[in-house]
Order: sequence, then structure tokens, then C-alpha cells
Amino acid sequence: MGALTINTNLASLNAQRVLELSRSQLGRSITQLASGLRITGASDGAGELALSESLRSDTRALQQGARNVNDGLALTRTAEGALNEVSGILIRLRSLASQSANGTVGQNERQTVNLEYQNLLAELDRISGVTEFRGTSLLDGSLAADALEHLILQLGVDSSAENQIDLNTEIDLTEVSTKGLGLEGSNITSQGAGFQALNDLTFAIDTLIDIRSRVGATQIRMTHAEDGINVLVENLTAATSTIRDADMAASLTELTKNQILVQAGAAMIGQANLIPQAVLALFEGVQ
Repeated sequence: MGALTINTNLASLNAQRVLELSRSQLGRSITQLASGLRITGASDGAGELALSESLRSDTRALQQGARNVNDGLALTRTAEGALNEVSGILIRLRSLASQSANGTVGQNERQTVNLEYQNLLAELDRISGVTEFRGTSLLDGSLAADALEHLILQLGVDSSAENQIDLNTEIDLTEVSTKGLGLEGSNITSQGAGFQALNDLTFAIDTLIDIRSRVGATQIRMTHAEDGINVLVENLTAATSTIRDADMAASLTELTKNQILVQAGAAMIGQANLIPQAVLALFEGVQ
């Protein structure tokens, strides 16, 4: 049997220690329920915190990568819209050249047809000069494979080649203008000029078809790249949630338990503080 003392109340000290532990656990349960997170700091698990932070960092980088790819798609769609108009112009120019090359057409008629021909060539150059995306010219050769500066899309979490798309290499969008298509100085003022224009326009149309094919293929690749990134983001987010998010049902159960323990601990401290009063019984009858 232990000694009966009044200076040191071990039962009260033990009850206070347990109460403080219960209060700490209650505070943690409240924090988890308020934030919805099981891991809120290194004290909740240093390894789990490090892993979840790494996953969150990768997820944010990939989400930005998806936006970057979407910007690239918008750029190529802008270029494709302009190329479509250029294609329409070339088809009309070929029709006019064929008309001028016909032997039944008089010289006055050729002059009239050539007037439309020259206006369409001017419009082709205008489209080439004004087509841009966020300040980047698209049809002046800036996106050609041999351009000095390349437009790189950043997709993944690092700067490796696997996480980038070089639009210049993929598209190789050479200059789309009368000069770039070999139509500079072209005219249909004579039958011979009409024959030459037909040959030049055939080459120009074939060149444009090749360019549009590369643009289209790159758009398809970027669409699949964006889809792949979105799937990866979804899976990484799920993994982060498994590590970081709180199970609300379990946390609520833990909260209820800790609330009861705190109340019980406070009550037991009161009971423990009554133990030294037993000493007074020894002094009864002492004069």
C-alpha cells in the first residue's frame, strides 16, 4: 500500500497527463473534420506528407501542361483556318488561270480576268501577313523547321524531350505567301502566262496540301496528348486523395471518443484531488 501524502498527488498528475493527451487528440480530430484532411503537417506522418506533396506538385505541373497543349491546339486551329482560306484562293486562281489559258479568250477578257487574279494574290499575301496567335506570326515561316527559334509546348513535369512538343519540327509550316508558294509575279495576261500559272498553281496547291496534312496530324497528336495528361492528372489526384484526405466517418467517430475522454479525464482530476483530504481523517480527535 502506498504512503498517504499531501505534497504529491500522483493520481491527479496521471489524470492531468492523460487529459492533456485526450485534449490534443480532440484538437487533431477537430482539425481533420474542419479541413477534410488526414495529413495536415509533418507531425501527422512525415513520409506520407512528402509523398502527397510530391504527387500534388506533379499534378499541378500536368494540369498546366494540359492548358499548354490546349493553347497549342488553339494556335494550330488558327493557322488551319487561315490555310483553308488560302486553299480557297488557290483553287479560284487555278480556275482563272485555266480560263486565261483557253485559246477562245480575247486579250481584253484576259486583262479583266487578270485583275481578279492579282487581287486574289494580294489577299493571299494579306492573310499571310496578319495571321497570328498571341503575337506569334503563323504563316510567315516562323513555324518552319529551319526557323531560328522554335515554339516548344511544355507538357509534363520536367524539361525532357518526352515531355515537350516542338511545333516547328512537327508542323514545318513554311512561308505561305506568293513568294513562299512560288507565285510571286505570277500573271495571266497571255495564254502562255496562263499555262505557266497553271503549272505554278499546281505546285502551290500540292505544297499547301502537305502543310495542312502536317498541321492536321499535329492537331490529332496534341488532342491525344491532352487526353493522356488528363487521365494521368485524374489518377494522381486519386492517389493524393487516398493519402491525404480524411475519412470523415472515422474522424467523426474519433472526435466523439476524444470528447468523452476529455470529459471523463476532467471528472477524474476532480476525484483525484479529493484523495489528500483523507489525511484529515488522521487528525480527527487530535488536540
